[in-house]
Amino acid sequence: MTVEFWFLIGAALVFWMQAGFAMVETGFTRAKNAGNIIMKNLMDFCIGTVVFSLLGYTLMMGEDTLFGLIGLPNMDLFTNFKEFIASPADGFTSASTFVFNLVFCATTATIVSGAMAERTKFSSYCIYSGVISLVVYPIEAHWIWGGGWLSSIGFHDYAGSCAIHMVGGIAALVGAMFLGPRIGKYVKDASGKVTKVNAIPGHSITLGALGVFILWLGWYGFNGAAATSVSELASIFLTTTIAPSVATVVTMIFTWVRNGKPDVSMCLNASLAGLVGVTAGCDSFDAIGSAAVGVVSGIIVVLVVELLDLKLHIDDPVGAVGVHMANGIWGTVAVGLFANPDAPAGLDGLFYTGSASLLGKQLLGVLTVGVYAAVMMIITFAAIRKFHGLRTTAEEELAGLDITEHGLPSAYPDFVPAVDTFSSFSTLEAVSAETTAVTGDTPAAEAIPVKKIPSFDEGAPKFTKIEIICKEAKFDALKKAMSTLGITGMTVSHVLGCGVQGGRPEYYRGVPVETNLLPKVQVDIVVSKVPVRSVIEAAKKVLYTGHIGDGKIFVYDVENVVKVRTGEEGYDALQDVE
Repeated sequence: MTVEFWFLIGAALVFWMQAGFAMVETGFTRAKNAGNIIMKNLMDFCIGTVVFSLLGYTLMMGEDTLFGLIGLPNMDLFTNFKEFIASPADGFTSASTFVFNLVFCATTATIVSGAMAERTKFSSYCIYSGVISLVVYPIEAHWIWGGGWLSSIGFHDYAGSCAIHMVGGIAALVGAMFLGPRIGKYVKDASGKVTKVNAIPGHSITLGALGVFILWLGWYGFNGAAATSVSELASIFLTTTIAPSVATVVTMIFTWVRNGKPDVSMCLNASLAGLVGVTAGCDSFDAIGSAAVGVVSGIIVVLVVELLDLKLHIDDPVGAVGVHMANGIWGTVAVGLFANPDAPAGLDGLFYTGSASLLGKQLLGVLTVGVYAAVMMIITFAAIRKFHGLRTTAEEELAGLDITEHGLPSAYPDFVPAVDTFSSFSTLEAVSAETTAVTGDTPAAEAIPVKKIPSFDEGAPKFTKIEIICKEAKFDALKKAMSTLGITGMTVSHVLGCGVQGGRPEYYRGVPVETNLLPKVQVDIVVSKVPVRSVIEAAKKVLYTGHIGDGKIFVYDVENVVKVRTGEEGYDALQDVE
């Protein structure tokens, strides 16, 4: 009873991983597709439950038939429910086994969502999700866990590096190839050759990080649910902690050296890559073996993500192929290398015993399961594309799938960009002292250029409009400076500045970022009595830090000012006191 209780708790943790996948994929893609991503992850589990109940479960766990290729289908779940939930003398109830295998099946299906994000028809994705949970995953999982031919020869995949992650990663690769890249991802010349790769950053690295932490927590159930003793469970928890931690550190150092800065999104991918890598052998590795798996995983994920994007030009927005397929293969093969006879599984790895027997079995399993998954997914996606259509129209893709596929104007309707009154304590001090700390050496004329817009009237203008673009953190200091000059009326807008800072290239997942949309504040002021030069100098004083990007000031001639409520014009219209 105690062991089966933990078995079901582990299954619940694996189900919770659906939330992690949803957050990672949503955060790594654009906000206009957030609702679509959530919907796909939800339907992966719900559609999967329906088809797995009808056929998938028995194909996987039914009586072995056809020389270990499939389980014999039956309807015991529906026709013999009393026996299905009854506790046997040995082992778990069929109901527990069903739930446990169901949540693993749903994990396989949802891996594909991120790789095909932002341009897949929702109905087509639902068809794919049904197919992989109905027949694709159950058959190969039967080979490994259902008493099929791979399990009979001694192939070892304790928690699914091969059965789940490699298969899901292969499906992701095939799906991304059939779909083609997102609009604007690759620039081609007249001959069709890719001449430039564009970075398309996700809209929320925070959501992505939340998803990774959720997945990591769920992975303790993913890897540990089948443990039958405290010692085995503790060993699995240990290896499941070491591998992703090492992988993340390695990726941090690797991207730091290559790109000049540690890549946040790639480090998040690395945590998942290490988890995928250790999954097959979490019960057969020791601390050294799991650390070695993590080192290789941390390098593999970066190289594969960049290979697909920069060389093969396969658009995988979330790195699903690099995380799951590449590290699913690596983790499965690593069992044959690093399995320690003293670990709970008691297997003989090449580096510990000198025996290559297990390594040969692992390679055979990777090859056969990989070929099967690739062939099945090619057939599936080819059929969907031919008979139903796989990709949305260009207009739908550009508008975003939230509105075009689900009628959802925005996944964030109540989130309006806001300007912080004070960004930090140091800003408060700067406002109080009416001074700004200058940390750069760029001349003020370059840091805050003033541009005069010529007047069409050669005569001296009566009124002048001053438009100031500045950093959000400097708004309160600017407002106080204007108030000191006697200016109490101003129009403030939250805007996005598009551009990059010269001489400081930035990278997103190894791809140079050419333009960034950065939040700025636009302040519009119309003056008559207050000297324009006084406004400009006061603004420059509080905005200047000595760096490019401190802001810009535009000066326009204004012909007239009209106050709508009173009808007053000219100088009187600018006065606050009536």
